[in-house]
Amino acid sequence: MNEEILLIAESVSNEKDLPKETIFEAIELALASAAKKKFTDEVAIKVDINHETGEYESFRTWEVVDFENYEDPNFHILIDSDHAEEQGYKIGDFERESIDNPEFGRIAAQAAKQVIVQRVRDAERLEVIKKFRAYLGTLINGTVKKVTRELIIVDLGENAEASLSRRDLVQGEIYRVGDRIKGILEESIRENRGSQLILSRSSKEMVVELFKLEVPEIAEEVIQIRSVARDAGTRTKIAVKTNDTRIDPVGACVGMRGSRVQAVSNELGNERIDIVVWDDDPAKLLINTLSPAEVTSIVMDDDTGTMEVIVKDENLALAIGRNGQNIRLSSELVGWEIQISGENDNLDVKDSPENALIKYMGVDNELALKLIENNFESVQKISQAEVVDLEKIEDIDSEISEALIERAEEALLEIALVEMEEEVEEAKPDIGLETVKSLSKENIELLKTAGISNKEDLADLASDELAPILSLDEDEAGKIIMEARADWF
Repeated sequence: MNEEILLIAESVSNEKDLPKETIFEAIELALASAAKKKFTDEVAIKVDINHETGEYESFRTWEVVDFENYEDPNFHILIDSDHAEEQGYKIGDFERESIDNPEFGRIAAQAAKQVIVQRVRDAERLEVIKKFRAYLGTLINGTVKKVTRELIIVDLGENAEASLSRRDLVQGEIYRVGDRIKGILEESIRENRGSQLILSRSSKEMVVELFKLEVPEIAEEVIQIRSVARDAGTRTKIAVKTNDTRIDPVGACVGMRGSRVQAVSNELGNERIDIVVWDDDPAKLLINTLSPAEVTSIVMDDDTGTMEVIVKDENLALAIGRNGQNIRLSSELVGWEIQISGENDNLDVKDSPENALIKYMGVDNELALKLIENNFESVQKISQAEVVDLEKIEDIDSEISEALIERAEEALLEIALVEMEEEVEEAKPDIGLETVKSLSKENIELLKTAGISNKEDLADLASDELAPILSLDEDEAGKIIMEARADWF
């Protein structure tokens, strides 16, 4: 029997090009599994094989633990940690009791075979992973080998495979067997299954590595990508910096006619990419990030890491972005929490928080109060929220959360449009008939009776049309019309 164990270890080791220690461990596990069948309770069994002679011994084991880690008397020996050494123990030691060896018969051999096969696979996978560890965190090419509902299996070459989860794809991407694919190589440690190579196309590093390919100045470290914020598949913001004043970092990344940034965007499913100049001053960096929205003031709180930002009212919706995406990415890029509002803060000054939510969001009084109690007291904050944040509120599920965020975004746009219209109206010159100085009050009344209510209507008349209305000759009528038309010129 001892010779048979040595023979198995030798032959499998040579066949699979694996260390004998790996094979002996597999046989020890198989024998321990066979020994456990002699016990009615769950127990811990350890088998030690002499690698020279093939002889083996079997033991039942208990781990020495303190009160906090004690769970089961079949696996643990409870000891007072303050007096453990006095009793000849140390926390973490194993107490062993010799038991009869299980026979390495047909059942044990079959179990050993299964364990060995699994261990061989794990060892082979580990060897492959070791070869690719030098490439972790970098962009790597592969070929789609298999497509399932949950995963895409990618062949990396050299007998290596990596799995690409659907959630790590860029939104809307579809791959078929045989397609070439790029991704960031990572390593995942799975419980009871060891290490595994995985790919990601949704990580920030994906954008960085693609820019290294397209922009030689980044690969040569003349230009640095200092910060990245990304919503995979929709929008990415990067902040770039160069120490060479002769080089425009943004222009270099954009390329001639946008060729470089477009190449990166095409690889990511036409993802929008904003490139801004890095600044060590967070406030200046935020101003660069929010451009073209015009920032009027920033108040920084170093203790809490927050910025209170005020932008022009007409830029508020632009600065926040759809579903709060722009301000959320800007916050991530700068590394500060950002609270943003318009100059007049129309949503919260003209109306109380409760009335503002009812008016602009169309919610009832009860829901408005719930939102305010959970610190969502303004339309801006709701538009900047994540679905998971609103779901924490009682009686608000994911569907309602999405609807609230969408409605808040629509409300911000509506308010911005109203404000723009008001500004246009304020900027318009007064076009009432009273502004035509040569008209008397009687003449104004005659014109209004004839359906001519403002200066624009008067300017559109011909002299022969105006003369009979005001009982004037055509020369006098012509002078009045030319006065009305003065704004045209």
